[in-house]
Amino acid sequence: MSNRRLAMDAWESLFRAQHEIFAEISSDFEGRDIMQGEYDVLLTVTRAPNMTARLRDVTAQMLISQPSVSRLVDRMVTRGLLTKCADPEDGRGAVLTATDAGAHAFRLLATAHGRSIAHRMSVLSTDEQRALLDITSKLRSTKPEA
Repeated sequence: MSNRRLAMDAWESLFRAQHEIFAEISSDFEGRDIMQGEYDVLLTVTRAPNMTARLRDVTAQMLISQPSVSRLVDRMVTRGLLTKCADPEDGRGAVLTATDAGAHAFRLLATAHGRSIAHRMSVLSTDEQRALLDITSKLRSTKPEA
């Protein structure tokens, strides 16, 4: 098998595995107080010191466009999951803080979602999980030459 063919097969396998697993664990969000996008925002915010993060840092972690993140955050503020204020260090930016309600909803879902992820990943040994983390980190951080 040529290197190009192997690369294409590996990519397709990675893409399909991610898609199938994502679809499977998406059921964790059914009937919950927060949606998946909201969970992703709260994941970044609640991990930050004092459960406060800059909007630009949240946006950098998301897999959707900046305008979409801004609209999502505004809806979350309206729902009482976050507060949003001007960034004192960057007048154009904003600082987000998880409310008690937002942090509570996140923790409830994170516990169940974490179990689902751990269960799905349990088909891999600890060494395989470390190898997968190393491989995907390398893919994300390395820009191949053209």
